[in-house]
Amino acid sequence: MGVYCGGLTVVRRTQVNRSGGGNVCGWGVCRWPICDCLIAFHSSGYPLEKAEAYAALRKMLGADFTHNAFSLIDVSAIPWHNRRLELCGIPVPRYALVNREVPYQELDYFVEEEDFVEVHGNRFWKPFVEKPVHGDDHSIKIYYPSSAGGGMKELFRKVGNRSSEFHPEVRRVRREGSYIYEEFMPTGGTDVKVYTVGPEYAHAEARKSPVVDGVVMRNPDGKEVRYPVLLTPTEKQMAREVCGFDLLRCEGRSYVCDVNGWSFVKNSYKYYDDAACVLRKMFLDAKAPHLSSTIPPTLPWKVNEPVTTSEGLTRQGSGIIGTFGQSEELRCVIAIVRHGDRTPKQKVKLKVTEEKLLNLMLKYNGGRPRSEDAVEMLAVGSGGSAAGDGPWVVANLRKRMDWGWRRSCFDETKLKSAIQLQDLLDATRILVPRTRPGRESDSEAEDIEHAEKLRQVKAVLEEGGHFSGIYRKVQLKPLKWVTVAKANGEGEEERPVEALMVLKYGGVLTHAGRKQAEELGRYFRNNMYPGEGTGLLRLHSTYRHDLKIYSSDEGRVQMSAAAFAKGLLDLEGQLTPILVSLVSKDSSMLDGLDNASGLRDGIETGFGLDKLFMAYKILPMPPFFVQARLNEIMTSEVKTIHSNGSSEEPWMADGAGLPSAASDLLLKLVKLTKKVTEQVRLLAKDEEEKLAETGSYNVIPPYDQARALGKTNIDVDRIAAGLPCGSEGFLLMYARWRKLERDLYNERKERFDITQIPDVYDSCKYDILHNAHLNVDGLDELFKVAQLLADGVIPNEYGINPKQKLKIGSKIARRLLGKIMIDLRNTREEAISVAELKSNQDQQSTSAKSEKEDADYQPKAHTKNEDTRRTSFTSEKSMDQDDDEDKETKYRLDPKYANVRTPDRHVRTRLYFTSESHIHSLMNVLRYCNLDESLLGEASLVCDNALERLYRTKELDYMSYIVLRMFENTEVALEDPKRYRIEMTFSRGADLSPLEKNDSEAASLHQEHTLPIMGPERLQEVASYLTLETMEKMIRPFAMPAEDFPPPSTPQGFSGYFSKSAAVLERLVNLWPFHKHGTANGK
Repeated sequence: MGVYCGGLTVVRRTQVNRSGGGNVCGWGVCRWPICDCLIAFHSSGYPLEKAEAYAALRKMLGADFTHNAFSLIDVSAIPWHNRRLELCGIPVPRYALVNREVPYQELDYFVEEEDFVEVHGNRFWKPFVEKPVHGDDHSIKIYYPSSAGGGMKELFRKVGNRSSEFHPEVRRVRREGSYIYEEFMPTGGTDVKVYTVGPEYAHAEARKSPVVDGVVMRNPDGKEVRYPVLLTPTEKQMAREVCGFDLLRCEGRSYVCDVNGWSFVKNSYKYYDDAACVLRKMFLDAKAPHLSSTIPPTLPWKVNEPVTTSEGLTRQGSGIIGTFGQSEELRCVIAIVRHGDRTPKQKVKLKVTEEKLLNLMLKYNGGRPRSEDAVEMLAVGSGGSAAGDGPWVVANLRKRMDWGWRRSCFDETKLKSAIQLQDLLDATRILVPRTRPGRESDSEAEDIEHAEKLRQVKAVLEEGGHFSGIYRKVQLKPLKWVTVAKANGEGEEERPVEALMVLKYGGVLTHAGRKQAEELGRYFRNNMYPGEGTGLLRLHSTYRHDLKIYSSDEGRVQMSAAAFAKGLLDLEGQLTPILVSLVSKDSSMLDGLDNASGLRDGIETGFGLDKLFMAYKILPMPPFFVQARLNEIMTSEVKTIHSNGSSEEPWMADGAGLPSAASDLLLKLVKLTKKVTEQVRLLAKDEEEKLAETGSYNVIPPYDQARALGKTNIDVDRIAAGLPCGSEGFLLMYARWRKLERDLYNERKERFDITQIPDVYDSCKYDILHNAHLNVDGLDELFKVAQLLADGVIPNEYGINPKQKLKIGSKIARRLLGKIMIDLRNTREEAISVAELKSNQDQQSTSAKSEKEDADYQPKAHTKNEDTRRTSFTSEKSMDQDDDEDKETKYRLDPKYANVRTPDRHVRTRLYFTSESHIHSLMNVLRYCNLDESLLGEASLVCDNALERLYRTKELDYMSYIVLRMFENTEVALEDPKRYRIEMTFSRGADLSPLEKNDSEAASLHQEHTLPIMGPERLQEVASYLTLETMEKMIRPFAMPAEDFPPPSTPQGFSGYFSKSAAVLERLVNLWPFHKHGTANGK
């Protein structure tokens, strides 16, 4: 306030009377000093009623309309604010009011379920925000969905370095008062505070949002770090209507989430001086207009004041270290990353006829025994038509595919939420026999196997003590029906009498996986941004870092992305708030093989099955000729395979990487798997007997969120007790190995299932790393055999030869490739816009300087007055100016007084977290794209040296990644293709070599249950120069054009969480340089 007053007293005959306390507040308003203008700020104990009466008595100009100030402190202030904002056309998050007259009052219009609340029929899915309606109550809570781990984060006024706390055990909303429920708006971890002085001046500052980790970033003076940002034209219009507010920028739109009234900006002397100038002019225009035109628009002591240098941050990652190259600057970082270390993925299948389970299926699918699509599909099979293909297609399907494809036609029930899984657990507990296998009551083999599978289902559902759909889900698919009379006697209906239950579990991010992801995030922060060093944090906090993180639908991938973000941005606390705030889920682009519609119908079929599969959402089996050829190679007696390629280019051969004498290794693999399974059975035997005797399997362990979301540290107590690592018990460990033993080799048919080799290897690797303390004999030898086979099988699952790898890879990664190319093109367009804008500004500055030199005859005072008028209000231009310039600087740091050395520097980072299939597919397209017919004669994007290393690498393990970085050479003309250079690197991920050694390093890693991540390797020669133009030409045939991206669809109940942006997709279409009339291979 004192700084304000200092600016006001610059004007002659201006006097400031302060009456913030003392006897003045106790006087009657008639005794208050007579003033022309009133500046009133509310605080505790301030006589706001007297201030309003004084303003009315003296008929004075009020800098703050005191009658509106009452609304800011009223008990029902927040609903009033929202209504007023909506009347003014200002966007606010979707909200609803729950008004209780007494605490814990039951309201018939308010419903709370596990993952949503409903107010007057208006449903708010988690995550949602809960705000007290009382303006002085700052306890705001955010509730997270069970699919992200659940829990609640409480936001509060800063206490020390904390502004929020996460409570994983809290899942129910408050009921002791009245609250507003708002849709959660993901902002990428940043929010904006806007301060206004009159309708023509607005100051905006960005800060780290408290919803991320609750740690307040402070400078060396202990002040919260904030950076001024430019407002968009829409936001400026909001500032004309609202005196001060908090802004959420979400998916291309801006929303007002809180109204603050007229308040001070902390520690911004530029704002103080600008505000003083604005207030001074307002007062003079109203009371002394004859003086207004003679007063300069800026304060006299601010003219020619040097700009202060930037100050660093106090936390890790502070300061600017070094600079970019003399002429080259980093513009874009794109990384495609595999998830971290996980538990083995498991699946239990059993046919169920129990009425309780069948009723549960009908309960959660709306009572539909089979879908309308199923009826139409059956009609096709009976001679109808589907897309003109008719029964011929179905006949071929039946020949080529297992009858299991038809099961997916019928309405299946998916159980994933805590309530659904609890219902299933209750039913399973009743159905599980009390006797153990081998007792008289379980005399038949099928009954014994069915009972054991039910026990396994029950054990999985009880694991961890809390349901989290992020790593467990159950599918119930009807198989057989009977026609029965309806309950009301009116006609008949179908009822299922048999269903297939599929329980999928496991694949949980381990403590090692979380540690790997966080460490890789820190590595990226310190090494992927040359010149910035650890200053990436500063780059990010100053709106110069455009960060977007995408994840597939799988829980381990989401948590890997959140842990990586935690390391990248030096965050603290639990992963759930980070996941919801910073990670966007895009299953269509990043989920496994589910959307590769053209992959599994056979590469060369050509009879239009893809239309049928897309229409009915049926995915055929993997390419039969690929699987058959791979099985032929693996089980034959042929020692080496070189039907294509040469000894100089072994990666071009059919079945490249497959071991010699694979058939002998398969026999050895089966033998060792049986040996390991038997030992695990003995370990589980005692546990089975104890459970049968004590009935302790009915006791649910206490809640442990770490088991659901990935532990931070090893459970030392379990290791010391000789139990398996993590939440897996001996019973589930034995079930895992027994299933592998059964599926790997069919003794009756004397047939190997080579698709089980990766699963055997996966289990071996997990147990060697996490369960070495169990001392399972033969596990080390089994690991070596399984590794030899898996190193050959896994890469060849994506194609036997390079052309097949390219074809299959382009099908799986087509959408991701399209998005990557759009990212690069958007970066280029943005860089060109900034360069042109800067060039225009330089030309205008030069022109203005020349005009000034030619106009020396004009009075110096006038020139100085005009210059200062042009340069005043540096952070906020007058809102009446043309806003075209702002379109180029949307969501940007204000370059004029941000105290940053390089305000125009802007880096786009796009991180895509996915599974192994996308890493392999993307790598195959990069290294074999030149084999496409449209690119014959072109060199590969990957150099021969890197092709050799990739051939020898075999496995792209956990946290493997591919990085594309785009640099801009600012000394090259804008139209020159060499202005933009692409650098490609990759990492093999986790380093398995310590598992093959017995030195001290291996012992330490075994003790920590983790593996180090390999550093990046170049995919190009050191002296090579890959331009963006060349990259576009080589990738174009395999990338999805932007116009083929479907319109954004928001999943039901998740309008804010993990949704896409329509504005972003619109822009992608507009910027895509190619059209659909390209090569056929692009489709």
